[in-house]
Amino acid sequence: MRRLLAAALQIALAMTVALCLPDRVLAGPVNWIEVAPTEAGRQWWDQGSLRLNSSGTLNVLSRFQPAAADRSAEGGEPKPRLPGTLYVMELDCGQALYRDTSINGLPQWGAQWQPVAGDGLIADVLQSSCAAAGLAQSVSPGEPIHRPSS
Repeated sequence: MRRLLAAALQIALAMTVALCLPDRVLAGPVNWIEVAPTEAGRQWWDQGSLRLNSSGTLNVLSRFQPAAADRSAEGGEPKPRLPGTLYVMELDCGQALYRDTSINGLPQWGAQWQPVAGDGLIADVLQSSCAAAGLAQSVSPGEPIHRPSS
């Protein structure tokens, strides 16, 4: 009787898990778009990851790779290239603001909005991803961002 009950519970658990899974997986091929590199390094954004939030901001997956120093101080051997970092960025296209909501898959709870001024890589990511999403880039603070009408 216990084996029958255990088997019934396993089947019920499997059916519950199966019902909770999404109908389709939203992952797809990554289409990295590189922005112009700077002395700080290189940055890409994924065109397939663009998602417009209900608040009118834009989410995008980006990847940053810091610049490697040309030579180490000892012996002149090349330094190994540092690994890259993955970010999920939330962009306010109208106000040129961004915040990193996830870094390498770790949520950044309470991330604060920051201006892109002074960071050429992030400014280019904002400009090119907002343009690709068809979002206005010059709206007044507080005004909703709308897609251009076709």
